[in-house]
Amino acid sequence: MNGDIIIREATEEDLQNVIEVNLISLPEHYIHDFWLDHLRAWGKAFIVAEVDNRIVGYVMCRVESGIGFLRRGLIKLGHIVSIAVLPNYRRRGIGTMMMFKSLERLKEYYNVNEVYLEVRVGNIPAINLYEKLGFKKVKLIKHYYLDGEDAFVMAKTV
Repeated sequence: MNGDIIIREATEEDLQNVIEVNLISLPEHYIHDFWLDHLRAWGKAFIVAEVDNRIVGYVMCRVESGIGFLRRGLIKLGHIVSIAVLPNYRRRGIGTMMMFKSLERLKEYYNVNEVYLEVRVGNIPAINLYEKLGFKKVKLIKHYYLDGEDAFVMAKTV
């Protein structure tokens, strides 16, 4: 657990390990093809964190067109679909490093104007991370998660 943290673009070979991080870390899960579709379509912004040759975190994104939360009119939106870090690797800045890389790549490769995400209202550590990165709460979605918990939509311009 003392190794260097490598933040890099995900590959198809990483997907099974990414899925395992998701299964361990989050209650929301996706079928394999969902992961693969996102990697193939928006892979430049699909980021993994690696420590001692082990995938310990990921950020999966997609790009959409829609009405901005912070900007008026139809724009290109980056959507942070899922982010997770294995429990034993949290509080080391890995989530922050991955988010910086994803945000940078969403702008550079996909020319998005704004990025948004959904987060459980009770996930205070995640909300604090996103606020530190400049995201603002822009909307509340009641009963967003399967277990009935509400979600904040948080957004930032890039």
